Amino acid sequence: MLVHDASVVARPATLIKRRQQARARGIIGIMPAVILRRSLRLGLARTIDFLLPPQCAGCRIPIAQDSALCAECWGGIDFIGPPYCVTCGYPFPHDAGDGAECGACIARTPAFDRARAAMAYGEVPRTLILGFKHGDRIEATALYARWLAHAGAAFRAEADIVTCVPLHRGRLFRRRYNQSALLANRLARDWARPAIPDLVLRVRATRSQGGLNAGERRRNVAAAFAINPRHAAQLAGRNVVLVDDVLTTGATVEAVARVLRRGGAGAVNVLTLARVVRDWRNPI
Repeated sequence: MLVHDASVVARPATLIKRRQQARARGIIGIMPAVILRRSLRLGLARTIDFLLPPQCAGCRIPIAQDSALCAECWGGIDFIGPPYCVTCGYPFPHDAGDGAECGACIARTPAFDRARAAMAYGEVPRTLILGFKHGDRIEATALYARWLAHAGAAFRAEADIVTCVPLHRGRLFRRRYNQSALLANRLARDWARPAIPDLVLRVRATRSQGGLNAGERRRNVAAAFAINPRHAAQLAGRNVVLVDDVLTTGATVEAVARVLRRGGAGAVNVLTLARVVRDWRNPI
């Protein structure tokens, strides 16, 4: 006759119960710590906002949240959308039909495949970009990258690499950062694509393009760029999205696009934060 010892039979159940109680105590012990950390982070954020309130990226007046614009600055931006030139993205006053090109692209095919810009260059965009480029106002990088992503949504599916127009090392040393590289890195992160900001090197120092006409701009950047040997093998047949801050005549992005083409790139699509439009309301 098999006799069961009640204490032996009960022991496994008792151990299980004790383990469950221990786990429960552990969870209960952790919960106040989690809540405390979250409360501290929230309190710190509120303190920072009180001492250093969020500012409009344009005019710097206090606003409700970081990386945003006030209503007045927002109203001063002309975002570019269709209809526009199918090649360079220059805005049209009226829909010219599918595949319509502007006169400049008909007269001379650009070195890139397509170009798109988020907004027309004007007073508010100029303030935003100059602050971003020269004034260490990089806190709005994520906002600008979202604008780029929207403008270049058609490029995303075929994009293999995201890169940018490089600065010469001397200018990069003085400026401390390349605003186009910041945009390219953030856009690549948002698109889940590889970013290679140093895919192209600026091998010759050039003068600022400001104040130069189209011909002078092309001559200024001639032979100024080269493929970085470290990344040359990654370029063959890859579709590249080239990021810059402003497209004026297109001389700089075309010079970089030619180098990318010679390096074996497939498509080269250009994305800029803004572009100069001769007359936004009635472009030619």
